[in-house]
Amino acid sequence: MNLLFQFAVFSFIAFSFLLVIGVPVAFAGSSSFSWNENKNTFFTGIALWFIFVFFVGILNSFVV
Repeated sequence: MNLLFQFAVFSFIAFSFLLVIGVPVAFAGSSSFSWNENKNTFFTGIALWFIFVFFVGILNSFVV
């Protein structure tokens, strides 16, 4: 269980880093990365981030 928790935390940190770098780059990029075209991708990323938060929190309750 401890290994699963460590992997989940690492995945959460990596995904958070990806969002922190990727979202501003997408907004500052050329017109091919406009809000209207990639709105669903951004919302999917944000939803996955919240799922990661709850998943890591649930796993944390099992790790002593």
